[in-house]
Amino acid sequence: MLPPDHPIIPRARIGVLIINLGTPDAADTRAVRRYLAEFLSDRRVVELPKLLWQPILRGAVLTTRPKKSAHAYQQVWTDAGSPLAAVTRAQAEALKGAFGDDVLVDWAMRYGNPSIGDRLAAMKAAGCERILLAPLYPQYCAATTATANDKAFLALAGMRWQPALRTLPPYYDDPAYIDALARNVTTQLAKLDFEPDTIIASFHGMPKRTLELGDPYHCHCRKTARLLSDALGRPLNVAFQSRFGPAKWLEPATDITLEQLAAQGQRKVAVLAPGFSADCLETLEELAIRGRESFVAAGGTHFAYLPCLNDGAEGIAMLRTLLARELEGWVRAA
Repeated sequence: MLPPDHPIIPRARIGVLIINLGTPDAADTRAVRRYLAEFLSDRRVVELPKLLWQPILRGAVLTTRPKKSAHAYQQVWTDAGSPLAAVTRAQAEALKGAFGDDVLVDWAMRYGNPSIGDRLAAMKAAGCERILLAPLYPQYCAATTATANDKAFLALAGMRWQPALRTLPPYYDDPAYIDALARNVTTQLAKLDFEPDTIIASFHGMPKRTLELGDPYHCHCRKTARLLSDALGRPLNVAFQSRFGPAKWLEPATDITLEQLAAQGQRKVAVLAPGFSADCLETLEELAIRGRESFVAAGGTHFAYLPCLNDGAEGIAMLRTLLARELEGWVRAA
């Protein structure tokens, strides 16, 4: 007979933790500074020597950037919080019950809340002895996929009884992903009151040196664009957004591309962001607001931002397909 203070072991379950980049807790300077301090201190994100980078971060960057970023967040903040948190939460809700009663679906952010460590601990306490980590980055990058996995592995290092882990591979060329993108883009284009002269596929940028060091991100983005172009039956202009700092970044840059297209007489443009699984600051403020402004200022007449897959039917069906595949052997096919 067990002693009265012996912990009760819950019935064995399986966990699925979907993960996205992160968000501040509020659209104010203090919360954004706290978020940026964590984000930009990640050695996977800024690959500079700590002794060189931290004085710059704690000085110029965290003194000036939070106020500007807070203003940007205020342009897109919702009653449910940041768009990224709201959508990721909705994705997790839509997936609950998709893989059976013994599979717990939850969500976390690499930076900010809810944290990966907290949600893994909650899953373990709920009886999850096997957990699938699902960073929702279609294209692999050390600064996104790898750091999310790093954080999960670090959390496990502090556990006496560790759950078994699997990780979702990048799905940049998966037929389910390309098909979902093509269906979503086709639907969005049909809703426009104009025919775009061109379509831009804008991916988040990375310093060019990451490509030279062997990161496959650039190649994954290019292949996604090529496969999506084939599926749509029309060409796509590939560009990279969100440059930061003096380093040379992947090109061509989205903002410059928009200005050049308008100057060349291509006055009607649609922009999509196939590297993002959920709309966020970089899509809703940087592309849909500032992208439009720069395109119109350069002579463009019609601009449309096409939303991400988010928690729409195509996106959730795709996630169910990908996650069910990775759960094979742990659960029966849903």
